[in-house]
Amino acid sequence: MHRAFTFPGQGSQSVGMGREIHDAFPVAREVFEEIDDTLGQKLSALCFSGPAEELNLTENTQPALMAVSLAVWRVIEAESGKTFSDIVDFACGHSLGEYSALCAAGALSIADTARALRIRGRAMQEAVPVGVGGMAVLLGIEFEAAQAVAAEVSTAREFVAAANDNGGAQVVISGHKAALERAGALALTRGAKRVMPLSVSAPFHCDLMQPAADVMRDALDRITILPPSVPIIANVTAAPVSDPEEIKELLIRQVTGAVRWRESVLRLKAEGAQTLYEVGAGKVLTGLVKRIDKDLSGATVGTPAEIEAFLKTL
Repeated sequence: MHRAFTFPGQGSQSVGMGREIHDAFPVAREVFEEIDDTLGQKLSALCFSGPAEELNLTENTQPALMAVSLAVWRVIEAESGKTFSDIVDFACGHSLGEYSALCAAGALSIADTARALRIRGRAMQEAVPVGVGGMAVLLGIEFEAAQAVAAEVSTAREFVAAANDNGGAQVVISGHKAALERAGALALTRGAKRVMPLSVSAPFHCDLMQPAADVMRDALDRITILPPSVPIIANVTAAPVSDPEEIKELLIRQVTGAVRWRESVLRLKAEGAQTLYEVGAGKVLTGLVKRIDKDLSGATVGTPAEIEAFLKTL
């Protein structure tokens, strides 16, 4: 296997995403229409025209990014005449992107995925009062060192955790705001080159999200999960998963657990992938590929021109 699919997560959204493929391909329009109907909202209009403040609300961002990814995949499927498993042997997605990967691989229906991500986004937003928590990026420090910093500054009342191992000495930390500040200051003395607060309204992927994890357990109990057509590399284990019950448990754990993206990408390489194709909006994951492993290459597949280029590789 020489290629793998990756699916983007929050932070990849931008006003205008998906418009080109919507206008160019009837099958893409069908995906956007199905998700609009499922959610009872013109989510497609938010993707294409904004406003950005509304698109950036977590409960909108999550299903919106999935909509673009699935529209792109359906175009690839229709234009190539090939199935997911014809093209790749493994896939993974960054945080909410794991749902997109599972949907593209046939484990979840588009309607169920849209509903689950709407619930997930809302639950994650409501789990912690605005202003209590936050997230920040540490540049120039490895994941294990960030974990040590987080443990050192956390207290019983205020804690912080290493939430995303994005690779290339880029780690996202998440938790109470005061603990975040302490962690950032300490990280600078431990080799970090820069600390950048993120413009998010909640501290994702840490134990403060436990109320959202409880909501997702209830939500996922009501959804049919099928075995995906190819194994999905799970965020919280960086290992392949195919069993529906295990998929459910890992999606629940994902809400509070760290996104082990660096390890996930290296697992894809170990499984034989040489090129990682980012399916959907933006190029965040493609930018991380070279930071993680210089032997890997990455490419984005999100516009008609990029889809055409990708089809020529098949």
